[in-house]
Amino acid sequence: MTAELDLDALAALVQPLDAEASAATRQRLDSLARSPDALGRLDELTVWLAGAQGSAPPRDPDRTRVVVFAGEHGVAYAGVSAYPPEATAWMFQLANAGGSAVSSLARTVGASSRLLDLSVDASTPEELQTYKVRRGSGRIDQEDALTLVEAETAFRNGIAIADEEVDGGADLLIPGELGVASSTVAAVLVAALTDSEPVKVIGRGSGIDDRAWMRKVVAIRDGRRRARPFAADPMTLLAVGGGADVAAMTGFLIEAAVRRTPVLLDGVLSAAAALVAHAIAPNAAAWWRAAHRTGEPAQTIALRFLGLEPVLDLGIRAGEGAGALAVLPLLRAGVRACAETATADDANLRRISPSG
Repeated sequence: MTAELDLDALAALVQPLDAEASAATRQRLDSLARSPDALGRLDELTVWLAGAQGSAPPRDPDRTRVVVFAGEHGVAYAGVSAYPPEATAWMFQLANAGGSAVSSLARTVGASSRLLDLSVDASTPEELQTYKVRRGSGRIDQEDALTLVEAETAFRNGIAIADEEVDGGADLLIPGELGVASSTVAAVLVAALTDSEPVKVIGRGSGIDDRAWMRKVVAIRDGRRRARPFAADPMTLLAVGGGADVAAMTGFLIEAAVRRTPVLLDGVLSAAAALVAHAIAPNAAAWWRAAHRTGEPAQTIALRFLGLEPVLDLGIRAGEGAGALAVLPLLRAGVRACAETATADDANLRRISPSG
């Protein structure tokens, strides 16, 4: 019999970043033979990584792992995407064959990736179905995405996936999403948790036209109306207005924090999952950083609520961890610059005060 899921106990396991390592890294950065904060946000990321690793200066995160959570969303049948619902299975097949843009990006920046089927409504390779909860999900503008038991199962699966990755040596994690209409699901969750109106959270997603945009507004409105009463009950919220992929991602984000492993958030679905995870374990947010801005209003609202500012804004909306992978070389460059740049003392330089 499965033990009862105790979210409060899980949240209590999240510890703060190592303040001493962060302070020591900040002190080193201030001592370098350069102007203060010369690398801007890269310095901030370096200090954050030091606190997450408990190491000053931080180590180069050379074992970055992208985990792509794939799921079918019933709300895709409301015509809210530029692609038909069955495109999820096609995109999954492409990603599994290594032919997606993310596969190329991962190889380019020296990261590895893992593709998982949480709820794809198709037959997929058996080895990718270890954590599959069901085929497809309910249409959230009309019915629940999952049963409560399925939501809890997906959440537990996310915890197990994080444990596998950390135990396997991953030192930085990136959650990615794959599935038609994932931005609609994300918008419903964000709207429910922040009490935002549908027109405030809706975006163009996959590049929808005005007609699809109007259908999407209606779907988000109806989904929000169904989900909003459960804003204070994260697990039920995931069952009513989420899906197996986002529920698993939520557990994954919290467990990464429990395991003291930093995370780069990617797209709008990971931002929505982070918002739900924050409702369960507020301290976990310290272990995450937002990689990039997607242009989806729901992501902007979620990240603002979490106090996270994206590093880049390149208009990337590919999902699957693409934007976070684009940030990875910058993060690693900042870490190496901290470790390898000479200090003012090493260079026999004297700081000149503003007064001369």
